Amino acid sequence: MLTDPNALSVVICTHNPRPDYFTRCLKALETQTLAVDKWELLLVNNASDAGKEPRPDLSWHLHARLVCEPRLGLTPARLLGIREATGGLLVFVDDDNVLDADFLEMALRVSKEKPFLGSWSGQCRPAFEEKPPEWTRRYWGNLVIRQFDEDVWSNLPRLPDSMPCGAGLCVRRGVALHYLHLHESGKRSFQFDRTPDTLLSGGDNDLAACACDIGLGVGLIASLKLTHLISPERLTEDYLVRLTEGIFFSAVILDHVRSSSPGLKSYKVRWHEPLRMLLAGSSHRRIQLACLRGRRRGLKFVGSFDKQCSRVL
Repeated sequence: MLTDPNALSVVICTHNPRPDYFTRCLKALETQTLAVDKWELLLVNNASDAGKEPRPDLSWHLHARLVCEPRLGLTPARLLGIREATGGLLVFVDDDNVLDADFLEMALRVSKEKPFLGSWSGQCRPAFEEKPPEWTRRYWGNLVIRQFDEDVWSNLPRLPDSMPCGAGLCVRRGVALHYLHLHESGKRSFQFDRTPDTLLSGGDNDLAACACDIGLGVGLIASLKLTHLISPERLTEDYLVRLTEGIFFSAVILDHVRSSSPGLKSYKVRWHEPLRMLLAGSSHRRIQLACLRGRRRGLKFVGSFDKQCSRVL
């Protein structure tokens, strides 16, 4: 366990990790330029099935720990990681992320040189196992693929151009503790993050946006780079349909619970959208329909939730 409050904690939450991807993820951490006495490694086993539990050799690291979260879902796994972390900066790494060798060193530098930022992430390059169909290109952003040339930041928690993503998400300890408090105080009764059976999203956005809650900014840093390993299954039409519906369903609810959100009018389905959908190609039509379906489900969920709250009050 680290005792230096200026040190860094890497948190990897994993459920039934794919062995070859997970090996590459850990190898990239083992070759980081930041000395191992400056950071700790927390591996959170999130209810992996028997025989699929992560069993890596972490003897190369001075401050590595394996902890277990029996409640299934990325949200409880992240919350355990926050409770267990001791560093002043937390870096969340997915088990299919391969960090550039200087990622942790750069993350710590940003923490020192940009004290106005509370959360940030960097560039995510894709590494496709197979060449993806060209028609999927417009949806790559939904797979956490992000490349840019300049740093950007803001204090607007839901502005897409400056919102950090979950892959390689860096958050200051105070931001992470605020997120933990939201859950422990009952202010986050809905789990935004995915489970093996759902493709919900938004937990990383909610965590990053906590920076703005405590008076700090959010941003994207061009010098922070990682590679996202992407299997062929994640580029199928069925997966992209499910992913799109989950993203828009979660976005409606996340915008509702955040007081600084622009409101929900933009999510209402307008008369011309179903017509435009009918004119699209078959694959695009299914994905656009999933977008509309997710928005409608989200609005219905929010309306039902508000009615329940009004009865209690």
